Amino acid sequence: MSKKPGAIGWVVLAPWFLACLWAGNGLASEDRFGQWLQGLKAEALSQGISASTLEKALGGISPIPRVIELDRSQPEVKWTLQEYLARVVTEARISSGRQQLALHRELLDQAERDYGVPAQVLTALWGMETDYGRLPGKFPVIASVATLAYYGRRGSYFRKELLLALRILDQGHITPEEMTGSWAGAMGHFQFMPSTFVEYALDADGDGRKDIWNNLPDAVASAANYLASMGWKRGLPWGSEVRLPKKFDSSLIGQDARRPVSAWRSLGIRGRDGGPLNLSWDGEAWLVAPQWPGGRAFLVNRNYRALYRWNPSHSFAIAVGILSDKIGGNSSAP
Repeated sequence: MSKKPGAIGWVVLAPWFLACLWAGNGLASEDRFGQWLQGLKAEALSQGISASTLEKALGGISPIPRVIELDRSQPEVKWTLQEYLARVVTEARISSGRQQLALHRELLDQAERDYGVPAQVLTALWGMETDYGRLPGKFPVIASVATLAYYGRRGSYFRKELLLALRILDQGHITPEEMTGSWAGAMGHFQFMPSTFVEYALDADGDGRKDIWNNLPDAVASAANYLASMGWKRGLPWGSEVRLPKKFDSSLIGQDARRPVSAWRSLGIRGRDGGPLNLSWDGEAWLVAPQWPGGRAFLVNRNYRALYRWNPSHSFAIAVGILSDKIGGNSSAP
């Protein structure tokens, strides 16, 4: 989901160097952070967040040097699609996904009935985001996002996220101690940013709380609600791998060149195995080929677009699609 800051090429700063900056006159003093925090509290109060919530959430917090280090040392990793798929669509993840799908079949099927998103797609997203809940992140969200709001490269963005995180606490969905996540503030089984939570999180079991951290029904329903809101169409697969002619017009790649599947057949698009393009779906479609010329190509549709809106990365969206096919038992999935 477009809830995470993108990778930026930075020179990696050693932890000891960051510590020196922290202790000296480099980043800022604790006093100045405290003054900034007072201004944030005033803004939160003006938005209707209670003083007691602010005291519980912000009382005694301090910046987290590790968060600053991670924010400023993100390497720009450029994997090919095939390299990325080899890392994330592993046999272990496929096997675990099938186990989780079987274990939570009733819950996932209910989400599919309610929102139209297939159980295996929700399972694949869960696996991609947190390895099926195993790695949701242990950073305290309020302190992490406050650190990024004050010291980070996207201060205004994280200030807004921090105010929304405080609203989530004020509404009683989670306690400050339980509000944990990634260093950048992504939370719960499906790694929602606070803004995504406010817009799309659901209380699936009717207990009055939207708990995407500890309550799997809430988390699954929230993820399904997000994809449905992004335009997911019930009964439509996400796409299919195809084979392009050797001398293919690259201007036909991308969403702007979308056209009916029948038109792609007439342009010489073949199935993945080189045979006729026989798909289980029809309608408007477009080509995604991240490494063209060469590399793999996929004919995709509006459901792929919903996955891409979750996280604007073609590699991620393709990986979720392929992983979902494999979890769902499609032995011919690439």
